[in-house]
Amino acid sequence: MPKNSRHGQSEILTDSDYARILKQIANPTHRLFLTIARFTGERWGAITQLQVSDCYEDPLKCAPRSSITFRASTRKASPDGKRETRQVPLHPLLKSELENFHPPLQGWLFPSVRYPEKHVTFQAVDRWFRQAVDRAGLGKRGISTHSTRRTLITCLSRSGVSIPVLKQITGHKNDRVLLRYVEVDPDQIANAIALL
Repeated sequence: MPKNSRHGQSEILTDSDYARILKQIANPTHRLFLTIARFTGERWGAITQLQVSDCYEDPLKCAPRSSITFRASTRKASPDGKRETRQVPLHPLLKSELENFHPPLQGWLFPSVRYPEKHVTFQAVDRWFRQAVDRAGLGKRGISTHSTRRTLITCLSRSGVSIPVLKQITGHKNDRVLLRYVEVDPDQIANAIALL
């Protein structure tokens, strides 16, 4: 999906956008994947590598843990080359989605359809997401898999979450890199000036 002159940045998604996209996704596995992306802000490459044990206390009873663990080995390295494990508390909507999903009993949460011993590929999830975005009539907007990460960070920033807390949530080490994710709209600027 092209970024449509967004200076290399994916578009921010609204609640309405999420609803329109989810309406186009019948597959419960794809719905869970998008919900994890939406409420954790993790990169999709790390989500593809989630283990059942990273999300579920008891997969047989569909009982999720209180947080999702993204293991260091699956996450993008920081500029100094270090990778860190990240745990994200469950949002109530994500908890509900996990409870209603019937996961494999062990191994990959999102196994490959063709090769179940491997996890689903980024290319496969990118493909179904693009198709859902297109079917939702949003294909020309510059939405990509990275939109979920930018959306989480921007929404939390607009809600007044501080930079240190945002860094803890997202795993960013550098303020400058984190702030590239935050989209500022003209109303925010006007409201800020009105405070003077």
